[in-house]
Amino acid sequence: MRYQREKAVNYALKWALSRNPYYYNYDYLGGDCTNFISQCLFAGIPQMNYRGYGWYYIDANNKSPSWTGVRYLYDFLISNRYEGPQGVEIQKSELEIGDIIQLSFSNNIYGHSLIVTSIENEAIRVCAHTVDSKNRPLSTYHYEKARFIKII
Repeated sequence: MRYQREKAVNYALKWALSRNPYYYNYDYLGGDCTNFISQCLFAGIPQMNYRGYGWYYIDANNKSPSWTGVRYLYDFLISNRYEGPQGVEIQKSELEIGDIIQLSFSNNIYGHSLIVTSIENEAIRVCAHTVDSKNRPLSTYHYEKARFIKII
């Protein structure tokens, strides 16, 4: 199944400043950023993966770690060869809308996930949850490191 970037971005823009009631809000359980990114990815490739490690959401208590965890989503995307989204790490200059950015704020620990919603004249804008952001310039984040994930 092909990843439909526009659907992922449209979902991100619709729900960036609110919550889809179908999904649990993890703001008070470590943050909602990766849960939101998984929702966006699912809008673009509506196919969950129940194999082994997997990537799926049934309800708040029945979901894969990769649905809500920054590191676990990265591991899933990079290693997945079956159903659901697949990704490869790329350079910032290779980003497209619908791709994922993960940020490290200290100690080389990645702790925040964002989705690219616009790129104009090399200015990247993103949507995110936890600190809700809609079309926020990536340049306004103060981070130590970033990794860029192309959804393929």
